[in-house]
Amino acid sequence: MSRLGAVSVSPGAELRGRTPWSRQLAGPLRAFLRTEAGSAGVLVAAIAAALIWANVDVASYEAVWGTELAVRLGGHGIGEELRTWVNSGLMTLFFLVVGLEARREFDLGELRDRRRFVLPSLAGLAGMLLPVLVYLAFTGGGPDAHGWGVAMSTDTALALGLLALIGRNVPDQVRVFLLTVFVVDDLVALVVIAVVYSEEIDLMALAVAAVAFAVFVAMRYLGVRAYPVYALVGVALWAAMMGSGVDPVVAGLAMGLTAVAYSPARATLEEASGLFKLFREQPTPEIARSAAIGVIETLSPNDRLQRRFHPWSSYVIVPLFGLANAGIVLDGGTLARAYTSPVTWGVIAGYLVGKPIAVVGVSALLTWLSGGRVRPGVGWAAVLGSGTIAGIGFTVSLLIAALAFTGPELADAKIGVLSAAAGASALTWAVFRVTRLLPPARRARLLLGATEDLVDLIPEVDPERDHCRGPADASVTVVEYGDFQCPYCGQAEPAVRDLITDTDLRYVWRHLPLPDVHPQAELAAEAAEAAAAQGRFWEMHDRLLAHQDHLRVTDLIRYAEELGLDAERFHTELTSRLHRDRVAEDVDSADLSGVSGTPTFFINGRRHYGAYDIATLQHEVKIARVRAGFSRTEPVEPG
Repeated sequence: MSRLGAVSVSPGAELRGRTPWSRQLAGPLRAFLRTEAGSAGVLVAAIAAALIWANVDVASYEAVWGTELAVRLGGHGIGEELRTWVNSGLMTLFFLVVGLEARREFDLGELRDRRRFVLPSLAGLAGMLLPVLVYLAFTGGGPDAHGWGVAMSTDTALALGLLALIGRNVPDQVRVFLLTVFVVDDLVALVVIAVVYSEEIDLMALAVAAVAFAVFVAMRYLGVRAYPVYALVGVALWAAMMGSGVDPVVAGLAMGLTAVAYSPARATLEEASGLFKLFREQPTPEIARSAAIGVIETLSPNDRLQRRFHPWSSYVIVPLFGLANAGIVLDGGTLARAYTSPVTWGVIAGYLVGKPIAVVGVSALLTWLSGGRVRPGVGWAAVLGSGTIAGIGFTVSLLIAALAFTGPELADAKIGVLSAAAGASALTWAVFRVTRLLPPARRARLLLGATEDLVDLIPEVDPERDHCRGPADASVTVVEYGDFQCPYCGQAEPAVRDLITDTDLRYVWRHLPLPDVHPQAELAAEAAEAAAAQGRFWEMHDRLLAHQDHLRVTDLIRYAEELGLDAERFHTELTSRLHRDRVAEDVDSADLSGVSGTPTFFINGRRHYGAYDIATLQHEVKIARVRAGFSRTEPVEPG
């Protein structure tokens, strides 16, 4: 059980095979992508509803979204159309979530190795510049050229969601690469909105916004935890941006980037566990509140904000944006005009031609120029699929279209964006469909690439010190941090037993007893080490996990006798705590590796998030084996 394991968990949750902390904190990227995948269908339904509504009764569609809403305090206030409240108000929260995920990747994810940011960021920049040039070529420098920003930005939510639907079984590394490209895309797109497509700038209001943001950042660094105060400052920042003439969605991204992400510290979790124990002894409202706050505050600000806003962003805000902006009258005259308009074809060509060429071209060029030292973190089929799916522009594209155009030109731009999204989805499906038809080894190489994974495990496995099962030269090493009294470790044991039947896998156990919730776990770990001193670690390990409810001293001595150990020596070492330091070394390594709950698995040094059922673990082991095979070969040149 994890440090948060004292919190009750429903039986249904237990059966899902996740540690409580990983369910509550989640593998952040994995959880992020699941949310986007689930919301993609909602967004597509909202777009379809908008198109049907506009074509059945365009007057009511425009009347609803043109309704003016005002918020006033005394003689001051803001009055805007309902569509503007969605586009510039609710969408601020969407970009807040984008900023949160970007910061999480920088603090905990792939981008904590800053070198891995270089290639996708340059690919993201090129993936904006080339489509703009394509668009300008189609518009020929005419009056429609001002709308070049419509063709440059990928829609993060829709692209990731549709990738999950049409590119099933695509490895998470592909999505990480995509997310990096998209974050750069969003940052630059918002700068373009602020600089190019904003109205006349009110410098005084902009100064107020700058002060509000400075206060927001200062509160973060001073550790202020009064969330209503943050909300008040955030609203003030948004209102100042709105009044300055700069689209206020920029404020959401900026605020999201300030929210640090980190794994909960073991000491903090122990404090939360202590508060819960105190509540068990004195169940008063005051202590209940302290315990609840203590548990919540083990999460980083980034985690807390994502858990609060991400579902609303994905399932409510983005679909509302689609409903408010995708309504276009698709009669014969409108379509005939659109498909002869340079605006429409500039947008389509920019997305379907410019994006893939830029993403693949920059990736190949940097790989070649660096001699393979700088290369994509995925294979070339995945890079191509990333380029094609990047052709889905919706959110920012329609925002810019509404700022750059009115009347028929706005309809042309919207039809171009929707046509490009449909074409990009079809191209991406074709890329991954063809890839799936290739032989398994070739397919794996084209999806995963040859870049070595980042290593989360500290220190690396030492056969002279660690307890290992399986061949020393196995291509895959699975390390488990476990607690002999943790019921979730016992729940994982059948999967581990199935896993170690793999003859090309080495399994390692490291101790992480959680004495604040499992009072007998530490002594049980020392008993396993006492058995190891007599060459019987794994026999004792198996016995302890099979009898997790019976770990008293008398039980441990009985197990030693049943295993044929020197009982007197075992008893002496156990009662003198001879092996306490050895167990503490594993606990220290858990701290260095960012582990605070059990069971936690590492596969070839990379932390595994999420479920630990046999199917999931075998899938991750298979991917790790493929990547390990690539790392033992010469680098593969692009193409």
